[in-house]
Amino acid sequence: MQRKHSYMKHQLSAIFLAPLIISQALYVRRTTPKLPEPPGERFGIHGSGRLIRLMILGDSAAAGVGAPAQNQALSGQLVAALGSDFRVSWKLIAQTGHRAKDVLQSLEMLEPERFDVVVTSIGVNDITHQTGLKKWIEQHGRIIELLKGKFQCRHIILSGVPPMHLFPALPQPLRWYLGERARHFNNHLKKFTNDEKHCMYIEIDYPLEPEYMAADGFHPGAPAYSLWSRHLAVMIRDRLDQKEKKQ
Repeated sequence: MQRKHSYMKHQLSAIFLAPLIISQALYVRRTTPKLPEPPGERFGIHGSGRLIRLMILGDSAAAGVGAPAQNQALSGQLVAALGSDFRVSWKLIAQTGHRAKDVLQSLEMLEPERFDVVVTSIGVNDITHQTGLKKWIEQHGRIIELLKGKFQCRHIILSGVPPMHLFPALPQPLRWYLGERARHFNNHLKKFTNDEKHCMYIEIDYPLEPEYMAADGFHPGAPAYSLWSRHLAVMIRDRLDQKEKKQ
């Protein structure tokens, strides 16, 4: 109840500040450097041991924007972290600018294929483009159903929206406004995850100090991707170990 009341106050304040927030958003969009998706492989097989099939799915963070190459981005570092225990057959399905609706469309266009584990990064573009919360959660539901059905996945890790209230590229009050929206979306994503037995939620908790951020002040840098990937690798090992013990 307290969270709901706090978010209602946020919405009312945002209405009052709307002209400033809109002008700041347009300025940031115009002046923030547009970093490319890093070069490198987007699929492959790495490591040795039990075979697992991994998909990394989502937006520019999933695509590794902010890292100099894919082997230093989320996909490369996660595959490397898992490769000591597993033979990882992996694929990166991600694109800068993608919102939940775009991710859903990408999955609908792919041929059926089996994946054991899927890691997602979806939300920052929905926050900045004013996707409604209800629609965003509904789209997540459809994404999960596709992953479970068409792609036979039983381990889906949903990455929360990063703490946008700390992004160096964003001025105040735009930073505050987007940060509160991110918190609100994450609270509902956690609840959604709790109701889905095949899903887990991971908080994006890398430090937002300059050395962890990309040059645009908006995306993770290679050190942040390293922390994120290590946390994911621990979750994936634990999840797969639990499944193996039950068999």
